[in-house]
This record gives sequence, C-alpha cells and structure tokens, in this order.
Amino acid sequence: MATLKSLLPAIDWRRDLHLFSFNDLKLALDVNSGALHVLDEPAWEVLSLLAAKKGNVPHAFTELLPKWGGITLGQVWRELKARQEEGSLFTSPLDFSSYNPPAPLLQALCLHVAHDCNLRCRYCFADGGPFGGQRGLMPLEVGRAALDFLMRASGPRRTVEVDFFGGEPLLNFSVVASLLDYGQEKAREAGKKIRFTLTTNGVGLTSEIEEFLNTHGVSVILSLDGRPEVNDANRFFPDGEGSYSYVMPKLQSFVQNYPQLDYWIRGTYTRQNLDFARDVLHLVSLGFKNISLEPVIAGPEQPYSLRREDLPRIREEYQYLAGEFLRFYREGRPFKFFHFILDPEGGPCLIKRLSGCGAGTSYLAVTPDGQLFPCHQFVGQREFCLGDVYSGIKRPDLQEQFRLAHIGCKEGCRCCWARYYCSGGCHAAAFAAHRELLRPDEVACAIQQIRTEAALYIQAKIRLKI
Repeated sequence: MATLKSLLPAIDWRRDLHLFSFNDLKLALDVNSGALHVLDEPAWEVLSLLAAKKGNVPHAFTELLPKWGGITLGQVWRELKARQEEGSLFTSPLDFSSYNPPAPLLQALCLHVAHDCNLRCRYCFADGGPFGGQRGLMPLEVGRAALDFLMRASGPRRTVEVDFFGGEPLLNFSVVASLLDYGQEKAREAGKKIRFTLTTNGVGLTSEIEEFLNTHGVSVILSLDGRPEVNDANRFFPDGEGSYSYVMPKLQSFVQNYPQLDYWIRGTYTRQNLDFARDVLHLVSLGFKNISLEPVIAGPEQPYSLRREDLPRIREEYQYLAGEFLRFYREGRPFKFFHFILDPEGGPCLIKRLSGCGAGTSYLAVTPDGQLFPCHQFVGQREFCLGDVYSGIKRPDLQEQFRLAHIGCKEGCRCCWARYYCSGGCHAAAFAAHRELLRPDEVACAIQQIRTEAALYIQAKIRLKI
C-alpha cells in the first residue's frame, strides 16, 4: 500500500475535495475540476478516512481492510486512480491569492426610478422605499443621463442590462416606458443589445402595463413571499393590511396571459418561516413555474434575521424541497427553483466565479437624483457613493475595494469548497454582518453551501436517472 501513496497530489482535503451526504446519496465533489461523483459505501469510507488522515493511504487502507477485504479495496483504489487519470479527482489546486481582476467595464445598471413604495415590507432594506432619505421619483432626464452613462462606460461590451427598481418602479411607469424606448434607441446607435428587467410588487399592475412589458420583452421579477399568512406577516400596506389577497390575482393573471414572458416569482424567507419549502410548493400549486426564495439580508439585531442555530432546520428544509423538486420533475410537472439551477459543464465564466455579481464594478445602482452606488443594497449609505451619472466615478479608491473583493482576497473563501459557486457571496450581506467587505457573513455562507449541495444532488439524480 505504501507505493500507492504517490498517487495523491498535495491537495488540501478540506479545500479541494468535498465529501457530503444528501438525502439518499453519498457524493464527492472535486472542487477544482467541478466533477461530481456518486459513491458507494466502500468508496465513501475510503475517501472519508483518507480525508481524516490527510491522505495517509497505508493507515487508511489498513484500518478498512478487516471490514471490506482486499478485493473490494483494490477495486475502489483502481476506480479512484482511473478518475484521477481522467482529470476528475484529486486535481491540482488553483491559486488565486494574487489574482488581479480586469479594470471595471460597466455592464448593468439598477435604475431606482422610484424611491417610494405602496407597501411597507418589514424586512425592506429600502426602509419602505426612500432608502433612508426623501421619497421621490426619478425624473426622465436623470434616467436618460444614466442610460447615456451606461453606453459610454460599457465600452466595447456588446450587451448591456438595465433593471428598473425601487421602491416600486410602477409608481413611475411613464418614465419607465420612455426609458425603454430611449434605451433601445441608444443601444442601436452604439451597436449594442440592451436587456431590460423590472422588479415589482405587483400592486400597480394593469392589463395595459402587462401588455406593454410583454410587447417590449421586459423580464419581470414579481415579489411575493408564499403562503398568505407568511406573505402578510412581512409584506403589507401602510395601514397594516396584508397584500396577498390584493396582488395574487394580478400576478396569476399576468403569468397566465403571457406564458412566454420571462419572469420569476421572488420571495424572501426569514426565521419566521423556516418551513419555506411549503411557500415554494404553495406558489407551484398556483401555477407559477419560475420561483426564487432568498434568505433575508439583515443585521443580526433584527428579530427576523437568520441565525447560526437555524442552520440545521434550514438544511432539513432544502433537503425536503430537493426531494419535492425531483418528485414534480418525475411526474412531468417540473418547475424551476433559482438556486437549484446548476450547469456543471458550463456555467459562469472564470471571472464571474472569482468575483461574483460585479457590484461596484460591472454593476451599479442609480438613485433618482443620479448618484451611483455599488448596488441597490448599498444605496442610502453615503460612504458608498461612487459618483454620479453626469461626472462618472469620483471614488476610484472605493471602486478599487470592490474590484479586489474576490475570493482570492477573502481568507474564508480561499479554503471553502463552494467558492466557485458562490464567488465570495454578497458584499451587502458581508457588510451588514461585519461592517467590512472581505469577511463574508458566516450564516449566509452556510446557507449557500447547503443549497449548493442540494443543486449538486439534484444534478446527480437527474443525470444518472436514479
């Protein structure tokens, strides 16, 4: 057995190979190649013991010999060797500690066309619409200046993106409609393609607005948290009345009338509804097929924020949801759940895997008066103002902090097996938890790891038809 030790490279067993059990499968993820392996019991025990003994092959095999015997262990070892030779196991680690991302080149703007809202959601990071400032709507001239800035700052990029956001953007729909036409005109002049998204709570949806959005090919994010009692506990009108019964018929009508429309139902779960899989299934039962349910982003002082002690319950819920997802798939009633979508052979480019969403560099938020912030969740925090749409970036030092906030610079990320799936996590969540960009929120990281395991599990079950 000692001669076989040379098979193993100098990998970090915690960082470069992830062994996990999820529902009925035991799996091994080769972190650096992205290859996923379904393990039988002998292979699971061999790899688990090798990981515990940090690659000490003789000790591991000696310990397992009485239980499995030489023939079985020999088969396991030959299989491991074959997987290594094909480049899907024990692959060499990558070092991105000195990675220098490319200079910022803008790709997307989040246009805050309304710093006002017709709801007062309890967990709203916009403080009910004004982001801690004055309520107001974006004038048309500011929106046009923002789109002009996008065309300039995007340089040679051929595709750019705009998200109409708030508050509630439908409170300023006349400006949204004008900017759609203006943006398409400017994109044609620049030889670019422009994509539009609109995020709405649905209160202001009308048949005319629905038709307009559909005609212009706007992707729509529809905000709703799930079951009536869950939604209404956090998403209510200024007088305290829940919004579910008012918006649900509007959302259903919109999706049913325009089945070809690109849409997502986007909800938030908190520690008040840790049984959030039921909210997903409630939305599926009402005919919605594209669903995203996100953990709340909030400081630890908030009563609804997710905490470390909630993690076992959250894991159970993702395990249950993964099983239900597969049941619907096998019954010919599939739906999409955003965080279960995983392309192990394609997926994001390397830059995205290292740097994430691009907040502060390739993605910026614009306030109604034209100020620039790293993303919508930093709006209103004066220390994060980067500049404005007229003069451009005035704080290159701050933008540089975001450019360098990649996984190679985050100690917690460099040794995390999920680093190429979460790309360092949400900067806003890190700042909310620790008041710094380079220290990810540990609870958010754990949730990301859980749902990544769920997505990998689903891939294994579907691809192997097991």
